[in-house]
Amino acid sequence: MRAISPRSIRGEFRGRLGGFALDASFSVPAIGITGLFGPSGCGKSTVLRCLAGLQHLPGSLCEVDGDVWQDDTTFLKPHQRPIGYVFQEASLFQHLTVRDNLMYGAPKRKAGSLPGDIAFDEVIELLGLARLLPRAPRNLSGGERQRVAIGRALLSQPKLLLMDEPLSALDRLTKDEILPFLERLHARLLLPVIYVSHDMAEIERLADHLVLMQAGRVIGVGPLSELQSNPALPLATSRDAAVNVDATSDSYDAAYGLLTLRLDGGKLLVPSAPVPAGERRRIRIAAGDVSLSREAPRETSILNALAVRIVSTSAIGPNEVLVVLALGPAGNGARLLARVTRRSWDQLALAEGLDVFAQVKGVALAPERAISEPPK
Repeated sequence: MRAISPRSIRGEFRGRLGGFALDASFSVPAIGITGLFGPSGCGKSTVLRCLAGLQHLPGSLCEVDGDVWQDDTTFLKPHQRPIGYVFQEASLFQHLTVRDNLMYGAPKRKAGSLPGDIAFDEVIELLGLARLLPRAPRNLSGGERQRVAIGRALLSQPKLLLMDEPLSALDRLTKDEILPFLERLHARLLLPVIYVSHDMAEIERLADHLVLMQAGRVIGVGPLSELQSNPALPLATSRDAAVNVDATSDSYDAAYGLLTLRLDGGKLLVPSAPVPAGERRRIRIAAGDVSLSREAPRETSILNALAVRIVSTSAIGPNEVLVVLALGPAGNGARLLARVTRRSWDQLALAEGLDVFAQVKGVALAPERAISEPPK
């Protein structure tokens, strides 16, 4: 048996399902949210079913936080795996109240009675379910039903929470309503989550790490920002390419409504409501919102001009260049992307290794996004 260090989730799933071939291997931290992302039909849900034990591919491997769930001699069935599973549809029991749906499948012991247990009252508070407890599922909105389904999964006291496109059946308004609740779970609970989605906006708001899939194979694994800024992967070369970076609030200018954020290698000014100093926030910087200058810009309306080093370049078609930038004069800070025309690249005589300035025209601050510190 191949041993791995604890606090990780490892999967090696190989086999054929009809005409579909899966060959997916990855190892991610057993903490925070790992996004499983890729186009429809690439095998994301199949990997999730393998983790849950709903799909048995002989010769595969599944290890979670040091426990073997599957190898050459072991295969735990779904009911033997300490998982919570949230599907696209809430699938609540129509004859039970919200309270009874929440407690269905919970251990017989009182929730919160063992170390690491998630208490009933905590789930109710995190998901905003108090006023829904006496209702029947037929009297709930789509977003409310999905929050109840998430609460039910949490109260089963899982070691791993699996979420299979939990927002895909909801309209955009309802998605925006439920995303803050998922962010609160991320910030407050240490429970690891594998989150499947083909919507990059969800991944950007929620995920810490990413498993990127294509045609049944894993083509990238790592922290979200690293995969977003990797020019060898399709995220960086897409038309809406962006990098998400976690930053820390530094100060607030009430006169102009501007928040100063510190990130690895620099600072940014962002229009924002007041944020307490020291709070970690997630920002999104699109490649199309970054321009380059050989000199520090003067007398410009653009608030943010950062010292960066050009790390690498690659052509996107015949007339555009994708540029990977590293913040800081030494080029060892956070990574950003920029898309520039080949004409601008040639006229400015830009080159890899050159220290330049990145003018950031727009920074998107994730709403109400608080990021918990990892445990020591």
